[in-house]
Amino acid sequence: MSAPRDTPANDEWWRDAVIYQIYPRSFADGDDNGTGDLAGATQRLGHLADLGVDAVWLSPFYPSPMADGGYDVADHRDVDPRFGSLPDFDALVEAAHARGIRVYIDIVPNHTSSAHPWFQAALAAPKGSPERDRYVFRDGRGADGDSPPSNWASRFGGPAWSRTADGQWYLHLFHQDQPDLDWSSPAVRAEFEDILRFWCRRGVDGFRIDVAYAMAKDLDEPLRDVVMVPAHADEVAANPDHPFLDRPEVREIHREWRRVLDSFTPPRVAIGEIWLPTDRRVRYLGPDKLHQTFDFDFLLCPWDAAAYREVIDEAVRGATAAGSVPTWVLGNHDTVRPATRFALPPGTDPVAWLMSDGTEPPADPATGLRRARAAALLKLALPGSAYIYQGEELGLPEVADLPRDRLQDPVWERSGHSAKGRDGCRVPIPWEKSGPSLGFGRATGWLPQPEGWAELSVAAQTGDPGSTLEMYRTALRARRALTHDRALVWDPVLNTGHTLAFRRDDHLVIVNTGSAPIPLPRGEVVVASAELPGGDIPADTSVWLRTG
Repeated sequence: MSAPRDTPANDEWWRDAVIYQIYPRSFADGDDNGTGDLAGATQRLGHLADLGVDAVWLSPFYPSPMADGGYDVADHRDVDPRFGSLPDFDALVEAAHARGIRVYIDIVPNHTSSAHPWFQAALAAPKGSPERDRYVFRDGRGADGDSPPSNWASRFGGPAWSRTADGQWYLHLFHQDQPDLDWSSPAVRAEFEDILRFWCRRGVDGFRIDVAYAMAKDLDEPLRDVVMVPAHADEVAANPDHPFLDRPEVREIHREWRRVLDSFTPPRVAIGEIWLPTDRRVRYLGPDKLHQTFDFDFLLCPWDAAAYREVIDEAVRGATAAGSVPTWVLGNHDTVRPATRFALPPGTDPVAWLMSDGTEPPADPATGLRRARAAALLKLALPGSAYIYQGEELGLPEVADLPRDRLQDPVWERSGHSAKGRDGCRVPIPWEKSGPSLGFGRATGWLPQPEGWAELSVAAQTGDPGSTLEMYRTALRARRALTHDRALVWDPVLNTGHTLAFRRDDHLVIVNTGSAPIPLPRGEVVVASAELPGGDIPADTSVWLRTG
C-alpha cells in the first residue's frame, strides 16, 4: 500500500490532525441498495479532501449480523458483503492515501458476534473446554444454577448474562449476541495481535479501540457484584476496584499492542474510547501505551465559558503530563448531535426527549446551530487533534422523530422500548438537493431523512459563505497556521465571565457564551461562526482574529 501523498514524514503527525469519522452504513451508498458502503466512501473522498481533513476513521465494516450496527464482529479480517469486499477496502485506502488522507479503522476487542466461529465452537463444546476458555462462561448461582453468576448489567439494558442450552451462562456487557472475550486467554491475545498486523499490512495508519477500558476482567471465583448506580459514568467511582472496567491489566494489553504498532514503518497510531474522568483516562497514555484517548468531557461540557476553561485546562494538563495531546470531540455515532444537544434546555434528559420524538421540552434549533458552529470553531482552534463526526460539517441535527418501526439500535428492544437509542445520529448524509435519498444513493436509505435536509446538503451549502460547510472549510484551512505552536495562552484581560479567549501564535480566539454582545478587538477576522454586526461579537459566537 502507498503512503499518504503530500504529507511530511513525521511519525507524530497525529498530534495536530483533524480526523473525520465515517459511519459507513450512513455515509454514501455506492451500489444503490440503500446501505452505505466502502465504494460509496471512496467516491466521496473528494469532499473530505476539499474539507481539509488529515485522516478518516471508519466505523466497523466487518462481517456481522448487525445486532449492534456492526460492533458485533463475526470475522475481524474481512469486509461484510453489505459494505463491499477486501479489494474495495484496499481501493479506499489507496485513494485516500493518494489524496494525502490517512485511514483509521475500528478495532472491537471486548467481544465478538455470537456468529463468530469461536463462539459457535464454544457453544458446541462441553463445559471446561479450551473453546469456552476464549469467552467468559460460568455456572449460575442458586441450587440449580438458574440465577446469573453476578449482578452485572448490560449496557443495552437487562442482565449481562445469558444462559446456554447446557445450563452455563456467558457474559455480554452489551447485546446478548455480543459475547465477551476472556482476555486472560493467550489465544485471544495472540489473535488480536495478528488482527492488528493484518490491517497494518493493508495500509491502515491507525486504530480506534472500542471500549478500550473494559477488556480485562477480574474473573476470580466467586464473581463480585457491583454497586449499581443510575449513570454509567459514575459506575467506576462507585466501585473503586471495578471487576470489569478500568482494571490495570487492560493497560498491559495496550502495551503489547503498542509494541506491534511500533514495529511498523511508519509506526501506527492507537486512540482509545475511554469514558473515564481525566485523572483516570490519562493513565492509558504514554510512549509504551496508547497514543491518545478521546476527551469526552469536552463533548459533555455545557455551553458555559467557565466550564470550558476547566475542561480545557484539565485536558491539556493531563495529556501533556502523559506525553500526549488532547483529543477534542463534539459528537460521534453514539451521541446526540451537537446542533441538537446545544438546542435543548440545560438538564434535559436526552433519552426522555427522544422518546417524546423531540417535542418535550421544545428544542431551539437556531440557538442549537449557532452554538454548535461556535463550539466547532473552539474545538478546531485548540491545540491537539480534533475529530469530526460525519454531518457535523453540515450542521445536521438529531433526527428525533424516527418512526419506531424503523429503529434498529438494540437499545430499543433491550430497554423494553423505553429508550430509542442512537439511530437519530446515524441517518444517511444528504449530498444533493434532490433524489430519493438526497444523493446518498439512488435508492431510499436504510433510515429516512427528514424534510428540510435538502437545504443542509453538501450541494446546497457549497459556495454559500454563510453556510456551516464553508465555515468548516475556512477553519480547517486556517487551522494549519496554528499548528506551528502547540501552546495555548489564556488572554489575561478578555478571558473572563462569559468570554473564553486565548492566543495561539499570532491568533486570538474568542468565544462568547453569554447572552449579550461583546466588543470585537482589533485584528483581521480569519473566520467567525456568525456575522459580526457593528463591530461586536454576538451571543453564541466564536471568532478567530489575526492580531499580528
